[in-house]
Amino acid sequence: MTELAIPPSIKPPCSVGSQTALRSQNVRRVVDTLIANGASTRAEIARHTGLSAATVSNIVAVMVDRGTVSTSPTRSSGRRAVHIRLESRGAVIVGIDVGRRHARVVVASLAHQVLGERAITLPRGHRREEGIEATARLLDEILESEGIERRAVVGVGVGVPGPIDRRTGSVVDGAILPEWSGVNLVTAFEQRLGLPVFVDNDANLGALAEVTWGAHAMSQNLVFLKLGSGIGCGLVIGGEPFYGHLGIAGEIGHSPVSDLGPMCHCGNRGCLETVASTSMMLEVLGQRSTPSITTDDIIRQAVAGDVATLRVVGDAGFAAGRAVAGVVNLLNPEVVVIGGPLAELGDILLDPVRRGFERYAVPLAAETTTLAVSSLGDRAEVLGAASLAARQPSLQLA
Repeated sequence: MTELAIPPSIKPPCSVGSQTALRSQNVRRVVDTLIANGASTRAEIARHTGLSAATVSNIVAVMVDRGTVSTSPTRSSGRRAVHIRLESRGAVIVGIDVGRRHARVVVASLAHQVLGERAITLPRGHRREEGIEATARLLDEILESEGIERRAVVGVGVGVPGPIDRRTGSVVDGAILPEWSGVNLVTAFEQRLGLPVFVDNDANLGALAEVTWGAHAMSQNLVFLKLGSGIGCGLVIGGEPFYGHLGIAGEIGHSPVSDLGPMCHCGNRGCLETVASTSMMLEVLGQRSTPSITTDDIIRQAVAGDVATLRVVGDAGFAAGRAVAGVVNLLNPEVVVIGGPLAELGDILLDPVRRGFERYAVPLAAETTTLAVSSLGDRAEVLGAASLAARQPSLQLA
């Protein structure tokens, strides 16, 4: 089985100077060059990576055997040469996003081309076995329908709506999926899929997607605020995901906004999630509706101009903006992206977030920080999961 690339606090990596680590780094450099520049000759790859021509030739030969790359004749400086390009189905990455009521799976090439995608609705409070089995079926369906061999999958990224203890790879108590608390996701998914698995919190993956797939690829410092059943904050600092000491950085949803507020599922009172999550909105608006409403109903009613819905969305947005102002005052990012199921509301959601943000942010930060809604919609987390898999240095690509 392919060796797992688990965070250093979970499993010690190969020493930096080992042959395995060095080869993995060299392969990654070749792949990154092909992603950035497209089809290239061996000489061009050597020039971009700084590797010797012999090293590049050895890596490419193994990648051709594995079907990771394909070759075609060309001419370079008047001489015969060979163009090397990533083969979209020779090595693929998988993203899995499991939420309170959904599961989504995407299969993509290393060049970030989506090859197949599936999503289903899950019952609320579903057991972890149900969620894992559902994603396994979706993956099998995509591979079969797209004619992709299972051996082509070089890594699977998995995201869940809850903090991950990076020492163990387990879901921390108080997550939005209580049935998953304490579960080692790497082990659970790997045993079912038989593939290398890498795990992260869904908000972190949303941030990663924005700097990989989204409109903010040039941003070095980005905050991704996910407003959903729970509220999470993914951070990219200096171009890299930021996790903090144990991996639970960004749990903004459990920042108290009122000492006497409603009880939160984490055990505290008055957390941001109790005033700005979609769960709260559904509870408030559901009191006047029969049958119970859904998140789609919130979107439809807000777009239609329903006064009560707009008030609930506005209050939630203002509270979220106030909370994110504290993050911006501390970290001074270039951009804050609002994601989650309500992102498609656009300015209906963004305007109250901006009001709260501008009211509580340092003036200079408020003037120079871009606020935007995610262009990736409800696909941000699953695309980020695929990116997580692609970033692992120990993927066996050659």
